[in-house]
Amino acid sequence: MKNLKWVLSSLFLVISSVVFAADETLPYYDSEEFSPHWIEPYSEELDSFHTIPSFSFTDQEGEKITDRSFENKIYVANFFFTSCPGICPTVRSKLSKVQDKFADDPSVKILSHSIQPTTDTVEVLKKYADTYNINSDMWHLVTGDKNAIYNLAKSAYFANEDLGNIQNTNDFLHTENLLLIDQNRHIRGIYNGLNTSSVNYLMADIETLKAEMNTAMMCH
Repeated sequence: MKNLKWVLSSLFLVISSVVFAADETLPYYDSEEFSPHWIEPYSEELDSFHTIPSFSFTDQEGEKITDRSFENKIYVANFFFTSCPGICPTVRSKLSKVQDKFADDPSVKILSHSIQPTTDTVEVLKKYADTYNINSDMWHLVTGDKNAIYNLAKSAYFANEDLGNIQNTNDFLHTENLLLIDQNRHIRGIYNGLNTSSVNYLMADIETLKAEMNTAMMCH
């Protein structure tokens, strides 16, 4: 049954990406069901819509990374741990493609939260980043307070058991999903990080958000 849920969830993410990529705008999301809300960008309705709350972590360079680090930025968020032998290497390789595509674009970032922050120290994250050619200016691997990371994962990014894989204990939340966050900290897309097509749609949707952001800047 769990495998069936995973297959259905993955299929939903791919199909959703295809449908949404065909539109010139992207939906907004505010719950773990990931039901799309079609709202005009910068409308008053968004004033009270779900956003990623304030946070503060430390990245692989020992730098403090907060929500302010992503002001006027588009970013891709995910959850991982450095010793993961399963889905993480595949997701990392897909995110590397995102890094390569937007390497020269300072408006696009990647934020990977460790779900084993007590063992994924700054030193461990730095070694991991160096091993896999992760650009610290663009791609932040963060560690910090475990409760803060888990609360953010569940209540802000809606990472949960139905969309991911639970390890041997309930202690480790683990999901292959990638979330696209716009410059106003709204969730604008969810993608299967194991699926090449889904990640291709993620990159196309980043371009859509960039165009949306540029239009907003010109209008204001």
